[in-house]
Amino acid sequence: PWHRGVQSLLRDCNRGYRGLPALHARDCEGDGFRWIVVDDRDNSVFAWLRFGGEGVPPLAMVANFTPVPRAGYRLGLPQGGRWREALNTDAAAYGGTNCGNGGAVVATAHPQHGFDCSAEVTLPPLATLWLVHDGGQ
Repeated sequence: PWHRGVQSLLRDCNRGYRGLPALHARDCEGDGFRWIVVDDRDNSVFAWLRFGGEGVPPLAMVANFTPVPRAGYRLGLPQGGRWREALNTDAAAYGGTNCGNGGAVVATAHPQHGFDCSAEVTLPPLATLWLVHDGGQ
């Protein structure tokens, strides 16, 4: 039933909030948040970053508000290297289509959205991704 998927998603969001300091460590500080994409009305995509402070990997959240998957969406990121897909609300476990990035994307030195690095990301339909920097520069 659909409610099992919702329960699983809420459980995983709560675990992520507790386990990923970027989601909570600097809630009351302006430096804990930065927009990536705020004006992409053609694709209905919003993206933002959360920062947890020294030694804490940044986390990017990307939301696709359309029923159309967006393959090859170039997303600006503050660091190069591997960005692990920590959450995908379109996962089959939550009742979704399982569209995603195979667990990670790699950001390279390709400027986008005011950042020196970016990655090509597959944005699932009507879904949000959490991408956590997982290594490299």
